[in-house]
Amino acid sequence: MIYLDNAATTYPKPMCVIRACEEAMISYGANPGRAGHRLSMITGEKIWQARTRAADLFSASAENVIFTPNCTSALNTAIKGFVKAVGKCHIITTDAEHNSVIRPVYSLFKEGKITYDTAKCGENEDELLYNIQNLINKDTRAIVMTSGCNVTGRITPFKRVAGLCRKNDICLILDCAQSAGVIPLSLSDGVNIICAPGHKGLYGPMGTGIMITDGKYPLNPLMEGGTGSHSQDIAQPDFLPDMLESGTVNTPGIIGLSRGIEFVLKRGINNIYSHEQSLCELFLKLCQRGNIITYRKEGCSYLPVVAFNIPGKNTDDVTEYLSDKGFYLRGGLHCNFLAHRSLGTLKTGAVRLSPSVFNTKRDIVRLYDTLMKM
Repeated sequence: MIYLDNAATTYPKPMCVIRACEEAMISYGANPGRAGHRLSMITGEKIWQARTRAADLFSASAENVIFTPNCTSALNTAIKGFVKAVGKCHIITTDAEHNSVIRPVYSLFKEGKITYDTAKCGENEDELLYNIQNLINKDTRAIVMTSGCNVTGRITPFKRVAGLCRKNDICLILDCAQSAGVIPLSLSDGVNIICAPGHKGLYGPMGTGIMITDGKYPLNPLMEGGTGSHSQDIAQPDFLPDMLESGTVNTPGIIGLSRGIEFVLKRGINNIYSHEQSLCELFLKLCQRGNIITYRKEGCSYLPVVAFNIPGKNTDDVTEYLSDKGFYLRGGLHCNFLAHRSLGTLKTGAVRLSPSVFNTKRDIVRLYDTLMKM
């Protein structure tokens, strides 16, 4: 088996993550923050350690790290929580957004709670920045955008957008589903809210995600309930993380995620990116020999993701053929009709290659050779 679908979920997981999840089930079985006995307290310490580790990775305060079931949940918490707090406003997004961004935005629009515009990414960073700037009006309160497209891997100029947001007192909510653990990301870049999955580039288990805020802009909870704090009050606590973290957290998953973050830090984000990108560049070079269409623009930066098509071949047929040969890649629309509409592949979709630290150049050569035999 050669697994090349890491943009969906990294696999395999590092052994340190697997052992951490097992240890959590055996040694940290109490409910963190819900009792005064020793087991609850040491379990709570493990959760706080994970919170601190995530905060260090993204240059945040530990109390502003909110654990969620996934990146979709984090984005909904951020987008809808922001609108719930500030009231009706105008939001700007882009035409590279995953459904986890555009669907909650559209839902708020249908409910009459916001208006929104979609900026075209265009041919380069300058064009996207120009398009965003032209859409800002007096009611614009938030820009919600990806740091890197999950279909093509194209990196957006989010640091430059952050500067634009600071000048106009606009909240920047950044979808880091494909970039967390792959490129450096920090609230110190001017991003106000980072949303990330635990199970992709951070090598944690599925069922984990993170929302991290700098605290500058208000967020109202979408869900209220037990927090283990202020239990005598009928109202939800008004401080983080408790305000946005009702109910029992995924303790084994979070402890596993903590070790995943540690794994990334020890490997080095720049080293991870360099390795994975070298595999993508090898594949792109090989594609120039064969009759394979790839989707990258000159002058743009990319995450280690490559979308491709073989002329005359249906993407489902290609992925099924590859699966039969032991190569696991994802075809179709990748939950992102906006990006495919921009690419002109909305009817056909594309096949997506996304390596991890565990893949090798031999994997890529074997993939290409297999494609050439189709």
